[in-house]
Amino acid sequence: MDWGMSNRISRIIKPSSGKSVMLAVDHGYFMGPTHNLEQPRKTIEPLIPYADALMLTRGVLRTSVDPKRDVPIILRVSGGASIVSKTLSNEAITTSVRDAIRLNVSALALSIFVGSEHEHQTLTNLSRLVDEGEDYGIPVLAVTAVGKELEKRDARYLALSCRIAAELGARLVKTYYCEEFSRVVQGCPVPLVVAGGPKLETERDAFQLAYDAIAEGAVGVDMGRNIWQSEHPVAMIQAVREIVHERATVREAKQAYDEYLKTGPKLLAKPTVPAN
Repeated sequence: MDWGMSNRISRIIKPSSGKSVMLAVDHGYFMGPTHNLEQPRKTIEPLIPYADALMLTRGVLRTSVDPKRDVPIILRVSGGASIVSKTLSNEAITTSVRDAIRLNVSALALSIFVGSEHEHQTLTNLSRLVDEGEDYGIPVLAVTAVGKELEKRDARYLALSCRIAAELGARLVKTYYCEEFSRVVQGCPVPLVVAGGPKLETERDAFQLAYDAIAEGAVGVDMGRNIWQSEHPVAMIQAVREIVHERATVREAKQAYDEYLKTGPKLLAKPTVPAN
């Protein structure tokens, strides 16, 4: 791995802990103005100090993130379908690597839809993006998307999807947590990050998801709705950091969350420090 590739990955996955708390705010590219993300800048700004990386589109990066903020960017570069279309899997590459370079991103993100009618298209999209990214030392994060077919989120399917993504050259893979998640980890030779998915019923449920994912081998989480749709998003992301970076239990994370609401931030996990 060349220096540029290694440096970009180490900005996302912190060498001090070998883990990462990513903040997903790319939902608008297919969902439109999602609840609590109607005004992206308002949602993102208070959370940036506690995110190891932001996953978003170039439009939101340009309009809603202060250029002076030194936060690693994972740029969503696939799209072309929306929630009102027949299927979400009909995606293409929507942003050039040249534009990504101009935006100084740390990684590129693209969805693959294994088993869908557009499987071949999305897998060749990934291969083409990896080829271009490798030319410039930019890693690709593959997202094992399931579209509207949530029943696909089992270990057998996710292990297949993650392994294919790694075989095609993805340096990182974002997937879902599932029963027997350790099987998915064992079958994937590159680091796995777990998606937060739809908003869970309680904060404790989200903490449990993060805890289980890390305990079974994920290098981090990429949470969106379970953070910024929370009533207290800053407390939420800091509590998730406790689990990911400080190995806190679910109970300890909930205590930290409750303590923050009473007295302000007195948590163990430190805010993100820009890389040299």
